[in-house]
Amino acid sequence: MGRIDTKSKDFKLRFAQKDDTGLILDFINALAEYENLSHEVVATEESLRESLFERNVAEVIIGEYQDKAVSFALFFHNFSTFLGKPGIYLEDLFVKPAYRGKGFGKTMLSYLAKLAKERGCGRFEWACLDWNEPSIEFYQSVGAVALEEWSIYRVTGDALDQLAAKAEIGAKK
Repeated sequence: MGRIDTKSKDFKLRFAQKDDTGLILDFINALAEYENLSHEVVATEESLRESLFERNVAEVIIGEYQDKAVSFALFFHNFSTFLGKPGIYLEDLFVKPAYRGKGFGKTMLSYLAKLAKERGCGRFEWACLDWNEPSIEFYQSVGAVALEEWSIYRVTGDALDQLAAKAEIGAKK
């Protein structure tokens, strides 16, 4: 797929390709720095290449302003049992600081919402750090609502290993 035109003649979107892996990692690192979470990034070009372009577990859209990559969005499909339909989960959206306030983030969100509709999805959702007021205000301005009655739970590292080891599957001896 080629470039996707937007209402801004100088801002285009495109789906990332395998040779964008280094660029994607650069965006991830910039986002982690913004969120004060650089210490948590363990992704490598190799792990991203395998996940994104070999296993196809997620997709990335790159935003380009005057042919320069200035933003990215990484997303994947989830599924709502209540709706009986897939959804799109936006894992990360990042616009380089020098390019904020130009509508690029809103354009990317709108495109992903359109993509969700085209793919027959019933919802489009994401998480936001509770201290990130600029992002919260931005998301609310496009009609997003916080699901205050829901909490996100996560199992990683040793806890993931320990939980997986408790799986009672397979033949009993």
